Amino acid sequence: MSSSASKRVVITGASSGIGAATAEAFARRGARLVLAARNGTALDEVAGRCRGLGAEVLTVPTDVTDAEAVQHLADRAAEWLGAIDLWFSNVGVGVVGKFHEVPLRAHRQVVEANLLGHLHDAYAVLPIFLRQKRGIFVNMISIGGFVATPWAAAYAASKFGLRGLSQALRGELSAYPDIHVCDIYPTFVDTPAIRHAGNYAGGETSVPPGVLDPRTVARAVVRLADAPRPSTGIGAPTLLMKLGQVVAPDLGASAMNGFLGRYFGRATPAPATDGNLFAPPATDGRIDGGFRRPGERRTFGALAVLGGLAGVALLAARLARRPGARDHR
Repeated sequence: MSSSASKRVVITGASSGIGAATAEAFARRGARLVLAARNGTALDEVAGRCRGLGAEVLTVPTDVTDAEAVQHLADRAAEWLGAIDLWFSNVGVGVVGKFHEVPLRAHRQVVEANLLGHLHDAYAVLPIFLRQKRGIFVNMISIGGFVATPWAAAYAASKFGLRGLSQALRGELSAYPDIHVCDIYPTFVDTPAIRHAGNYAGGETSVPPGVLDPRTVARAVVRLADAPRPSTGIGAPTLLMKLGQVVAPDLGASAMNGFLGRYFGRATPAPATDGNLFAPPATDGRIDGGFRRPGERRTFGALAVLGGLAGVALLAARLARRPGARDHR
C-alpha cells in the first residue's frame, strides 16, 4: 500500500481512456471511487474492473455540460465518501476539420464539454474543499493548452481557456495551503478519444508516432494525490513544444496546418460525423485506442530532441539580432 491508499476520489470522464486507466490505478491502491461519465453501461464495466482490484466504487452517470447534474454528482460523492480528497476533471471531446467547415454547433459543444464542463466540476467541488480546508482538483488539459491546434480550433480555445481557469483559481485559493489546483499536460495519448472525435476533415484521423500509454498519465495523477504540484507535463516533447511557443508560436501553427492539409488530402476518405460530441459512443469502457506500435517512442523522442535543438538555435539567433545586442558583449 502506498500513501495514496484509502483516498476518496471522484473521476469525471471515467468511461474510457485516461479516466478508466486512472480509476484502475487508484483502485490498486485501495482508494474509494466515484466514477462519472455519460455512458452508464461503460461506467459499470470500468467499475467492475475496479471492484475486481478491491476498490469500493459508486457510479453516477453525469453529463458535465449540465451544471445541475454536476452539482448532484458532487453532493452524492460527498455523501457517499464522507469527504473528497481528489477530484479528477477529465472530460474531453474534440472535432477535426477546417474551422469554417465544421458546424458551429460542434464547435460550441467542444467548448461546452472541455471548458464549461471543467468549470462546472470546479464550481461544484471547491465549496466542499473550502469546508474541508483541503482537497486536490486535478485539471486534465493536455499540451493543447500551450500549443495551438489548427483543424481543431475549438479544442485549442477550450484548452487555452482551461489553463487560464486553473491559474485564476490558484490565485483565489492562495490563502488555503492545503487546497491545490493541479494541471496535467500530456502530449498525444493512445485512447479511444481519437476514434470517437467528430470529423469534418474528409479523411480518417490518426495520431503521430510515439503516443503515450494512458496508464503513464494515470500514474502521474495518482502521484498528485500524495504530492500535488501546479503543473505536470507528460511526454518527452512537452518542454520542447512550450519552447516553440515562446520562440515562434505562429510558425508552429502554420507548419501544423500545412502538415494536416497534406495528411488529410492523402488519408482514407471518411464521412462527416459528430462522433461522441452529442451522445456517448455505443461501445466504450476501453483504455487503449490501439494506435501504439513497437519502436515508435524512440523515433518520436529523437525527432522531438532535434526539434528542440532547432528551437534553441532559433531563439539564440533572434536574441543575437536584437538592437543593442552587440553593445553588451
